[in-house]
Amino acid sequence: MAKDKILSEIKQAETNARDMVDGAIKEKNDRISKARVEAREIIKQAEVDAHKSAQSTLRSAEHELASEKQKIIEQGKEEANIVAKNAKAKVDQAVENLIKEFERAVHA
Repeated sequence: MAKDKILSEIKQAETNARDMVDGAIKEKNDRISKARVEAREIIKQAEVDAHKSAQSTLRSAEHELASEKQKIIEQGKEEANIVAKNAKAKVDQAVENLIKEFERAVHA
């Protein structure tokens, strides 16, 4: 009977060992699945964060460009006003020069 009992205990130990291995494999697979899900969530969140950051940077750049554009337009208007004032100031001189040339051409 001792042999039967020892054999039974060995079989029980083998069954217990197999159950432990199966449990460990299941736990390993569960952890891998959870890790993959977590990795996907981390990647998805990173993509969302990167998109938000890119949008923020783009808005900031657009704001800077609009500001720079406005400065350039204002400078152009100022320069155009200066040129217009200078041109108006020189109109009288140009008219006098034309009259003198015309009179010289007529008297020549």
